Amino acid sequence: MWAAPLANGVSTRPDPSGLPGGPVLQHLLNGLVFYGLMACIAAMVIGGATWAIGGHAGNYGATTGGRRAVLSGIVGALVIGAAPAVVNFFFGAGLKI
Repeated sequence: MWAAPLANGVSTRPDPSGLPGGPVLQHLLNGLVFYGLMACIAAMVIGGATWAIGGHAGNYGATTGGRRAVLSGIVGALVIGAAPAVVNFFFGAGLKI
C-alpha cells in the first residue's frame, strides 16, 4: 500500500537541457529530418523522370519503378512529417493512463 502514494508523485516532462548533449541531439535530429526530406524529394524527382521516360518509351518496368519511387517519396515525407505529432500524441495518451 506504500506504492500508491509514490506512484502519484512521479511525473515526467521532456526537457532537452536535462542531460548533457540534449540540445546537440535536437540539432542532430533536425539535420536527420532535413536529410530524410531531401531523400524524399530526390526519390520523387528521379522517380517522376523515370516514370515519364518509361511511359514515352513504352517500358512498363521503368514506368512501374518510377511510379513506385514517386509514391515512396510521398509516403516517406508523410511519415517524416507526422512522426513528431504521432510521438507527442502517444506520449500524451500515456500520461493520461
